[in-house]
Amino acid sequence: MVNVVSSRVLVHPTDLERSRAFYRDVLGLAIYREFNTGGATYGTVFFLGGGFLELSGRSEVAPAPQPVQLWLQVPDVEQARQELAGRGAVIAREPVREPWGLVEMWLEDPDGLRVVVVEVPEDHPIRRRD
Repeated sequence: MVNVVSSRVLVHPTDLERSRAFYRDVLGLAIYREFNTGGATYGTVFFLGGGFLELSGRSEVAPAPQPVQLWLQVPDVEQARQELAGRGAVIAREPVREPWGLVEMWLEDPDGLRVVVVEVPEDHPIRRRD
């Protein structure tokens, strides 16, 4: 097995500044570090729970929203919905309790990448300690 010491999700947005504003200002993710080449900010790495999200480079086309999704667990999805909507996030799907027991709300980043905001309810098997 390869000894993995760190990992991150890489996203190459069509508009770096617009996406940086979404993840920083709308989702409220904290910045881990920023890097540049020749003086201009080229990339931003955000804290993403137990990992990192890096926005860097540029893509000519928006990613298809289904093959890759960001999954962000929060303690209270309704509170997160109120905060995110107040910051201008467009809620693609309101919070719904899924058949597998999690409460999921869907957002999309500026390029259409799905961001799934998830709450694990108190009665979910993940929380039980039988």
